[in-house]
Amino acid sequence: MANVRPVVFPSGGNPINGPQQRRGPTVPFQTPRPANPNIPFMSFDVGRGGSPPPPESTPFYPPPSYGGNGMGIGSGFEDELPLLEELGINTRQIWRKTISIFNPLRVNANLHEDGDLSGPFLFLMAFGLFQLLSGKIHFGIILGWVTVAALFLYVVFNMLAGRNGNLDLYRCLSLLGYCMLPLVIFSAFSLFLPEGGVFIFALGAFFVLWSTRVCTQLLVELASCGDEHRGLIFYACCLIYMLFSLLVIF
Repeated sequence: MANVRPVVFPSGGNPINGPQQRRGPTVPFQTPRPANPNIPFMSFDVGRGGSPPPPESTPFYPPPSYGGNGMGIGSGFEDELPLLEELGINTRQIWRKTISIFNPLRVNANLHEDGDLSGPFLFLMAFGLFQLLSGKIHFGIILGWVTVAALFLYVVFNMLAGRNGNLDLYRCLSLLGYCMLPLVIFSAFSLFLPEGGVFIFALGAFFVLWSTRVCTQLLVELASCGDEHRGLIFYACCLIYMLFSLLVIF
């Protein structure tokens, strides 16, 4: 009798080796379920609407909210400070100090107790811009002269006051910059005046005395032992602002 090959059935069974267990179809992109039913299982089926709810054991953390009191709890961005104030630029304070300079007879020295360089830098740039419109490039000269002038006034005042002098360099630079406002106005008027005339010299003398008067009064009221040397402080301030007026006249 000839040898007959064994027949393999489509169901996977084999009469010799015994029937084989058939595996059921699996859904694509789905991980097999764990053997332990106590472990929570989350499936991510593609093509099915919605997502399964999270298990009850998973804690829920609400999203943090920004703004308000700085601790991540607040209502929104309404409580945030303006960008300029966050950078240390107080526009209201600069405006109040600027208004106080316009009255040379009654200057509010309490507004200038806290020095800042935002307002002085703005006035110096405006002064240089008006000079640029007249054909003069003096930005570097203006910044350099202001620095040297602040050092000069700081040394002179503290030498006069002695050990009781309390004028720091930062406040001195702030006062000099704010008192440059009359010269900024003079620089703007000089654009419409002829050079070398008598009127421009008289107008320059008026604005120099204005700046000198305001700066002297602020230094005397804010620094101790300044009232005794008012005349010398007035002379030093007059020299400084007269030097800046020469940039406008010539």
